[in-house]
Amino acid sequence: MSGFGINPKNAYGISIPQLRKIAKGIGRNHILAQQLWRSRIHEACILASYIDEPMKITESQLEKWVKDFDSWDICDQVCGLFEETPYAYQKAIEWSSRKEEFVKRAAFALIAGFAVHDKKASDEQFEQFFPIIKQAVTDDRNFVKKAVNWALRNIGKRNKRLNKKAIEMAREIQRMDSKTAKWIASDALRELTSQAIQKRLK
Repeated sequence: MSGFGINPKNAYGISIPQLRKIAKGIGRNHILAQQLWRSRIHEACILASYIDEPMKITESQLEKWVKDFDSWDICDQVCGLFEETPYAYQKAIEWSSRKEEFVKRAAFALIAGFAVHDKKASDEQFEQFFPIIKQAVTDDRNFVKKAVNWALRNIGKRNKRLNKKAIEMAREIQRMDSKTAKWIASDALRELTSQAIQKRLK
């Protein structure tokens, strides 16, 4: 786990496929999810995100859980649950300006998730995230910059129009006087302009 940049504190080493199997056996259970989260055991927190009920989650729960994030994998797995709540878009915008590393990562993990999973969202809903992405590209913390890059790439893979907009944004970012910004832009452009992506979006 340490080799993958995952915090091994309070962890049992249970794999994600095993946790998904356990979750399937339990089903949705909001109360049990709260109890699992309070245990602060690494895998129990991930399992909590698999079984919680999105429509029963309050805004205060989102704020409490996000403050407990101490590893990128918990952040990303739990954001899969957060995406399904009514507060998700609002929180992505709010958290993008927060100082805590994993709270800020959560903002961009949510955006990356929306781009893949929210089939009903309009292009305009994603265009609102470009200024947020641009504002965050100079944050050189590893787990933030990778999430910012992930969000930009996923938006640009959604459709042809957003691909063009994301490429324009990446080229704008590339001109910034920041090593981190240049890395984010170059990596995004490599994928967004690739033959494979262009062929799929054509």
